[in-house]
Amino acid sequence: MSLNIPQKLENEIEELITHYPEKRSASMMLLHALQEHFGHVSKEAIEWIAQKLELKPINVHELVTFYPMFRQEPAGKYVLKVCRTLSCALGGSGKLHKHVCSKLGLDAENHGLQTSKDGKFSVEFVECLASCGTAPVIMCNNEFHEGVSQEKADTIINQCP
Repeated sequence: MSLNIPQKLENEIEELITHYPEKRSASMMLLHALQEHFGHVSKEAIEWIAQKLELKPINVHELVTFYPMFRQEPAGKYVLKVCRTLSCALGGSGKLHKHVCSKLGLDAENHGLQTSKDGKFSVEFVECLASCGTAPVIMCNNEFHEGVSQEKADTIINQCP
């Protein structure tokens, strides 16, 4: 297992673990920390977390594959998640996803994570982003955008340096 964790990050992770009564309870926080640092959660990261928390790798892998916020593949600098569940679908998220993909030169029929050729943007059609009353919703990295029209989506994309 070869994962180069900077000492500062490892110290932060050690500190995080102390906030939980059982080590395994820190799993999600460690996944977030490593994804934030590396841009995705690799097989090596899963194994590293499992070792650190005295778990089996499958226990960590289950979390990565269950929760849609974790990526197993590298993504672009800006990750656009377009909600596709009922409220957003009724609000036009299908057309919104197609518009965003078209603007970025991506396949609108592919609902999985795809990255633009320049590596700047990734787009994914995802399950509920928990803002049903303000549909349709796009999340750009960790920032929510509600009531998104095609024009507003263009603005979101254009504001990414």
